[in-house]
Parts: sequence; C-alpha cells; structure tokens
Amino acid sequence: MEETYLLNVEGVKKKILHGGQGELPKLQDGSKITFHFQTLKDDFERTVIDDSREAGIPMEIIVGKMFKLEIWETLLSSMRAGEVAEFWCDAIHTGMYALVSRGMRRIAEGRDPLEGQKHRCGMGNMFDYHSTGYDDLDELQRTPQPLIFIMELFRVEEPSAYKRDTWAMSKEEKLAAVPVLHSEGNRLVLCKEFGQAAAKYQEAVICLRNLQAKEKPWEDGWLKLESLVTPLVLNYCQCQLELGEYYEVLEHTTELLQKHNENAKAYFKRAKAHAAVWNEREAREDFQRVAHLDPSMAAAVKKELKQLGERMRKKHVEDRKRYQGLFQPPQGP
Repeated sequence: MEETYLLNVEGVKKKILHGGQGELPKLQDGSKITFHFQTLKDDFERTVIDDSREAGIPMEIIVGKMFKLEIWETLLSSMRAGEVAEFWCDAIHTGMYALVSRGMRRIAEGRDPLEGQKHRCGMGNMFDYHSTGYDDLDELQRTPQPLIFIMELFRVEEPSAYKRDTWAMSKEEKLAAVPVLHSEGNRLVLCKEFGQAAAKYQEAVICLRNLQAKEKPWEDGWLKLESLVTPLVLNYCQCQLELGEYYEVLEHTTELLQKHNENAKAYFKRAKAHAAVWNEREAREDFQRVAHLDPSMAAAVKKELKQLGERMRKKHVEDRKRYQGLFQPPQGP
C-alpha cells in the first residue's frame, strides 16, 4: 500500500505504509495527538536521527500550543488512527528540527529542555543555538536539509477527553480547575491522604500563579488571584506539617508572610514548624504574634506554648545527660 500522495503543501510527500481506521481526525486547539515517530536523513543509508520507541514513550503534542515544528501538525492531520506513514519534507520545513530534537532528548535524559536559556535575553539565547550539545544535531543546524519522518498515529483526543497539564490550559480552564482541585484536596485531607491532598493544592496554586504572571502586581486582577492562592498555600502547608516536612513549611509560610504580614494562620503554621525543628525563640515569637493578631486563637496558642515548653525542658535534660557522659574522665582498671 505504498502509494505516494501530495498534501497540497509545498515540499511535502506522503507514503502510506499501513492503513488506518475510521475518519480523519478533526483537530482543534487543545486536541492531544499521541504518536510514535522516527526521523531519518534523506541519504543512501537513511540514517536514523531520532526514534521515540527507543525511549519507550510515545510522543504527545497539543494542537495550537506553538510546537516549534509546525509541519508535524499538518502531517498528523492527514493520518487515521492506527496508520503508519512516511513523509518526505523539504528543508523549508525542517530548519527547526535540531532545536526540537535537543529538547526531546534532554527530556528523555531527565534534564531540563530549557537548560542554558533561562533568564537570558534573546541575543544570549541565540548564542546557545550555535551548539545543541549533540554533534549530529549541530550538523543539521549548520546545513538544513530534507528529512524523512515515519509516524504511527495512536489517537487524537479532544480537549475535554483527557486531563490536561496546567501549561496546556487556557485562562478560563485554569480558573475552572482551581475550585475542583481545592475541593478534591479537602476530601483527601478528610481521608488523611495528606501527600495526595498536597499535590492537589499545589496544582491549583500553579494554575493561579501562571495567571498572576500576566497581571500587574498589586493591581485588582493580581490581588483577586492572590486571595485564591493564600488559602491553598496554607492548606498545602498544613499537609506538609502532617507529613513532617517542616522546612518546606518554613519556606512557604515565610514567603507568604513577606506579602501578607498580618496573616495569623501563616504565623501559626510557621510557629509549629519552628517548634518541630527546635527553633524555640522563633516559635515563641510567631505564637505571640498569632495571639496579638487574632485573639480568638489565644487558647490554641497557650496550648502550643505549654507543649513547646515541656518539649524544650525535656530536651535540655536529655542534652545535659548526654554532655555529662562526654566529659566524665575514663575510669581506671
């Protein structure tokens, strides 16, 4: 069944190696395409550049999310589920392949695909592109050339048919996801599944922080989102207290208090974390701050201070015994 087709796209030829089933998929923004691919040079040996099967994980792209190799969406839109096809693409479509491949390889290696490009100006990033870190990709970058892509399409899922990663959501989808994640986190807390609950709260915070990044700090839109972030961070910190991750609680509550320095609940959770890691002075200061900001929490603060005092006295007794043993002269025979 190796017939050659033209896709009405300049510089592209298609050969079907194995027919698929059903109708051609209807792609829309947000659709997820799952497929395997193999990239070959257009030389006598048909040299293999990349093969997703070697990593054992199919490739996924989200339609409309500015994937750097735009031609792939065009190629995949011509395939049916289960189809295997070979595409010849001229160099006008493959100039970005070296950069795309570099990112995919780094992900497969467990590395950051943007390593070396973060916090850099555009001109600085251009210098990174002179070398990809892979000799074969550097060659492609120096001399753009036609490439052959062999693709096997597994499925195309509509945006509503799969759980979308945060980065792939629209603004409206992120806002809709936050209360669902918050509610699910609360349910997991009731079941004492604190690790899973923390992950739900964290995911909701990431959604909101992504939206906040597009707002001007301390203006109405930013403040509205911040009011949603704060209770989620506090819930996350409570889960981390239950899990014994005290230093993470110290980090997140301190960051929160830098922006909201009269949040009694944040002081209370930070005080408990300080107490857990034997920071007595810091714990007492935070507990006293809680009682000053919110008198309704005075009874809880009094109870925590009593427990802190008992724990510290016990620790001092144990420390004295330990140090006395260290400095006693050895007994003779």
